[in-house]
Amino acid sequence: MTLSFLLTSLIVVASPGTGVLYTLAVALTLGARPSVAAAFGCTLGIVPHMLAAMLGLAAVLHTSALAFAALKWCGVVYLLYMAWQALRETGALAIDTRPAAATRSSRRVIVTAILINILNPKLSIFFLAFLPQFVAVDEPHPLARMLELSAAFMAMTFAVFAIYGLFAASLRDHVITRPKAMAWLRRSFAAGFAALGAKLALAER
Repeated sequence: MTLSFLLTSLIVVASPGTGVLYTLAVALTLGARPSVAAAFGCTLGIVPHMLAAMLGLAAVLHTSALAFAALKWCGVVYLLYMAWQALRETGALAIDTRPAAATRSSRRVIVTAILINILNPKLSIFFLAFLPQFVAVDEPHPLARMLELSAAFMAMTFAVFAIYGLFAASLRDHVITRPKAMAWLRRSFAAGFAALGAKLALAER
């Protein structure tokens, strides 16, 4: 692990994006445990993109306009659906303070987080360009090296997202007891998901 790889990965992971926004939303609406589940789900959602980059499948998205557009528009529709759910306070972002609901919420949160990351074709293309930069030309086992880098990136993703989530969850009790604050948060998260959907819609290969 080089310092440049770790610093670059940290910047990429910590930058606000769909995964960070979803983790924060879950933390403020559902609490600490589901926020960690969101971080875990977002991390799992990276796996297909990592594998695509290592197996060369990401190159298909880069060269095929149809494949890229199909996955992109699925992602756009899903992000807009998430915006609607946030605004309506339904689905994985619905507030439920009952202890018995924690397990069910965590399962739903993980699935939603995985789908959010899987349906973003830019991630596959990003890793196609990102990982090979840190593999030496004379590396005897390039695939093993990429797996090692991928594991480090995923561990960093989970750690940073979990920290985001736990910090936001610590503020949850001060937020959910204030209806006006919750209404503002719902609108903010809905606008955030809609903006990310619009950004993805405008994305090009």
